Amino acid sequence: MSSAIVPVFARADVAFERGDGCWLTATNGERYLDFGAGIAVSSLGHSHPHLVEALTTQASKLWHTSNLYQIPEGERLARRLVDASFADFVFFTNSGAEANEAAIKMARRRQAIDGHPEKYRTLTFEGAFHGRTLATIAAGGQAKYIEGFGPKVDGFDQIAIS
Repeated sequence: MSSAIVPVFARADVAFERGDGCWLTATNGERYLDFGAGIAVSSLGHSHPHLVEALTTQASKLWHTSNLYQIPEGERLARRLVDASFADFVFFTNSGAEANEAAIKMARRRQAIDGHPEKYRTLTFEGAFHGRTLATIAAGGQAKYIEGFGPKVDGFDQIAIS
């Protein structure tokens, strides 16, 4: 069967159907230790009973609504994150690319507020991957992701990891 998913990666010839803790089970029954953690977003592992319970409970109440409204569980989580960190506020995003875009925008906005809008350049490492938005592919600097999408977003300089 051919995939209906856009071929953005050279995919491995393995399909996973289940995860348990740090283990993945393929459709052929083979088990793999998940060193990727779902592209580093599943650091709590797969199918953890407490997480499954929390997600099921929330999904049975409210799946999604705009952040134009107050969401009590989101407010509680934000407070816990603020209390455990240096920050005064939390900005929730739905992906790493969106989080990176927010960080880029915040840094640029801070410079503009401080009277230095010309200080918008950001250093990133050569070969890095920051997402698939226009700004994050420019931040990564990899031609294979940038080519074909029009002018590159300005303001990113790549340096070698030594």
